[in-house]
Amino acid sequence: MLNIILLIILIISVIIVAGIIIKKMPALVTLDVVNMPAEKEARFKERIISSRLERNFSKFKVNFLTVFNFFGKQLTIFSNWLQARLHETKNKYGQPAKPLDPEAKELEIKGILTSNDELNDWDDFEAKEKNYIKIIELEPRNIETFVALGNLYFSNKKYEEAKQSLTHALKLLGETDANKQAEIYYDLTLLYKENGENETGLEMIKMAFKIMPNNPRYLDVLAEMSIINKDKITALSAIEKLAEVNPENGKLSSFREQVNSL
Repeated sequence: MLNIILLIILIISVIIVAGIIIKKMPALVTLDVVNMPAEKEARFKERIISSRLERNFSKFKVNFLTVFNFFGKQLTIFSNWLQARLHETKNKYGQPAKPLDPEAKELEIKGILTSNDELNDWDDFEAKEKNYIKIIELEPRNIETFVALGNLYFSNKKYEEAKQSLTHALKLLGETDANKQAEIYYDLTLLYKENGENETGLEMIKMAFKIMPNNPRYLDVLAEMSIINKDKITALSAIEKLAEVNPENGKLSSFREQVNSL
């Protein structure tokens, strides 16, 4: 990888020097040699061009060595930093959990969750993340922890990590708990909406609605996401259903006005 980078630097440097030489060439063409003997004209131009090439090559050599040394030092610094960071991460999160009996494991998990309840999502993000990862080390199929970790990432605008955590929770959950499955789809809807991925967000809330078609909260968001995506048919259907299950919803009139303007 380092050899490729150095080769690219060399090629770029040669191109730059070539550009400088080409730029300077017109000055030679316009050189006044009208009064010079014809037999000396060619030699004079040759000497001038040769002299310019030597000077430009000398500058190129100095500049190339300077750039080469600079990038070499930067690559070394970056490589050392990366290795240190990986080592730090491995020490921070990669320690294998000690085998515990079920009772001891449950007590430790409760203690970690109690500790997390006292931490703030923003100010204590790294501490909360570390605690959730500890629980996952103890129970790799702990769905609630993956959901909590996903929501923690969401709160801190780490959208890709949040998607991965919540999607993994869905995979672990399977078809075992429909209500929980719908809730995760709802969380993913809010995540995709916040990240500007409105089409995917609409698909997520449709999944939640399919599981729980009478949930006012899901219907509310389904109407909103349908309007954002200009899906008038789905929006009207969602508003009509929402009016049935929650007629006092204060957004109904606003939703209808927005749909009429589509």
